[in-house]
Amino acid sequence: MNKSIQVRNPRTGKLDYEIVPPSNNLLEQKCLHLRQGQIQWQQIGVEGRIEALQQWKQAILSQRTNLTETLINDTGRLSISVLEINSFLSGIDRWCRLAPELLQESEKATTIPFIHLKQTLVPYPLVGVISPWNFPLLLSTIDTIPALIAGCAVIVKPSEITSRFVKPLMTAINAVPDLRDVLTFVEGGGETGATLIEYVDLVCFTGSIATGRKVAEAAAKRFIPAFLELGGKDPAIVLSSANLELATSAILWGSVVNTGQSCLSIERIYVAESIFEEFVDKLVTKAERLKLAYPTIESGEIGPIIAERQAAIIIEHLQDACEKGAIIRCGGQVEKKGGGWWCTPTVLTQVNHSMKVMSLETFAPIMPVMAFSTVKEAIHLANDTIYGLSAAIFAGEESEALEIAKQIDAGAISINDAALTGLIYEGEKNSFKYSGLGGSRMGSAGLMRFLRKKAFLVKTNSVPDPWWFECQ
Repeated sequence: MNKSIQVRNPRTGKLDYEIVPPSNNLLEQKCLHLRQGQIQWQQIGVEGRIEALQQWKQAILSQRTNLTETLINDTGRLSISVLEINSFLSGIDRWCRLAPELLQESEKATTIPFIHLKQTLVPYPLVGVISPWNFPLLLSTIDTIPALIAGCAVIVKPSEITSRFVKPLMTAINAVPDLRDVLTFVEGGGETGATLIEYVDLVCFTGSIATGRKVAEAAAKRFIPAFLELGGKDPAIVLSSANLELATSAILWGSVVNTGQSCLSIERIYVAESIFEEFVDKLVTKAERLKLAYPTIESGEIGPIIAERQAAIIIEHLQDACEKGAIIRCGGQVEKKGGGWWCTPTVLTQVNHSMKVMSLETFAPIMPVMAFSTVKEAIHLANDTIYGLSAAIFAGEESEALEIAKQIDAGAISINDAALTGLIYEGEKNSFKYSGLGGSRMGSAGLMRFLRKKAFLVKTNSVPDPWWFECQ
């Protein structure tokens, strides 16, 4: 029997939940069961799968109170937990709406008059999803829903740090006969995730670069696709022509929403010298208005640091910055309250790229602000990173911002706003550099990557082919 894992509550610090990872044999049996169920799941067609997913949505609604409560216990925050559930439910509706058109088979003539092409799509039988702790529900289902509607069976291994939500979710899954044989969640740590890759046909992973590299190597050994969404160190560039009220509000939200615990967080801010002090003053004023969600969850906007190990990283980054000359303009406190770890919204100036807070993923409500003298310098600073997930540009004219955006090495650029890629699902994007690998999870590609294309080349008459041997 595998050793149980004790799970910490981020608000209280108490170990108040326990998970028991499945044995390798049980995990293999679960995967075999899902593979068997996938045959019928594919055969019921897209309309049958849509009906099952809509039934799942109704079952989720009946479990909404329990699901919300478990997400709160997992993450220690309220409003983002509600947002996660709403985004999850809208994701079901979105893919149900888009799938019928995307999954249509096609037929057309080819360059050879008597050969027609019939194009069909074949789902990967079993998809494995390994998801992180910062958005437990949303990031465990953002790949799962399109994979299901494509005709795949799916097994999900969420983070062991935040897996309380699995119980109400599984209750809802088991309430849908067509779904319970093709979808399951398993609780476990890194070892369970690593073993899972041995039994699936495609893997989706969201998490750190270090673990993502291991996932990619394991998938490559089995010759299966791996879609990786990894870390970010997203920059924002603010030109002198920018609307500073808009820019500071957008950057504040993009930096500290979910306590900055998002790969899409703005973690580096570059501001034109001529407006630097005015920008910082406005940002500090707005940041100081935000409060910790303590002692009650309704007390403020900033929730706890979910993973205890992350608190140590944040403290390290702040100490390193201060030792190298950074100035704390507001915040700067990482402290324990009621057993949980908390970080107030923090603005830093006098920062540079020798500091960890400007080069490594901090995952915190920390806003380091650096001045630039030319646009060329701003672009160089923004691109001076191993990451390339997303970015933001603020300028008075859209054309001015777009010209800069074209030169930024990142997959999604918000113009006069921040972190839009986490809200706008239509825009297909690829991760640049070490921020990921594989097809976009946004737009129609988010569904099509779970399908293999199959071609039927059909001869339409009985004439000999002109390239055949003449000895016939």
